[in-house]
Amino acid sequence: MKLFSKTNINYTDDVFFDTKSVEVGHHKLLYKNVPMIKCPFDYVMYQMIIFEVKPDLIIEIGTNRGGTALYLADLLTLSGCGVVHTMDIVDIRFDEMKQHERIRFFSGGFEGYDLKNTEGFERILIIEDGSHLYSDVKATLEKFKSVVSLDSYFIIEDGILDKLGWKDEYDGGPNKAIKEFIKKNPSYIIDRKWCDMFGTNATFNTNGFLKKLNRC
Repeated sequence: MKLFSKTNINYTDDVFFDTKSVEVGHHKLLYKNVPMIKCPFDYVMYQMIIFEVKPDLIIEIGTNRGGTALYLADLLTLSGCGVVHTMDIVDIRFDEMKQHERIRFFSGGFEGYDLKNTEGFERILIIEDGSHLYSDVKATLEKFKSVVSLDSYFIIEDGILDKLGWKDEYDGGPNKAIKEFIKKNPSYIIDRKWCDMFGTNATFNTNGFLKKLNRC
């Protein structure tokens, strides 16, 4: 009996991937079977950043299904401390995420989040993964810039939208907001260690790893 035929051998010597193929694949990424919609490069770097910074509070702007919050919370468990404050304007979370003891969900999006919730935390890291509209990214940067702790990060996700051809749909999106913010806020630098780990801006968070070096 033949084990293989010409129709079922899928071996190939071809190698091809690009920004678009990664974009298609990142929509399929799951954590504990919960969608997280994360570029695999960034998925890897987040665990490195968390163990470097050791935040006791991670603020995630944009929950979606909750896969990323669940991943971050588990990383905090491994690091020994910390909680996640995640927020969105709608609640479409999976049950696995709702039940995690280190996760607290806030409805109403970033505008409804009271900064008093950050009091008492010493090492705060922020991830902006909301609408990606220029106006919203700009607003979150202005609202939360003062609560990021020294030597921690304000990570702005999905500047890759430019390269995917969606810049106009987002009114310039994250990159436009980052350019303006960096010029006006010398307390922050773009940390190219993360942006360029796999190649120049080989991340969906192009220019988006903003490290805080001084108090605002």
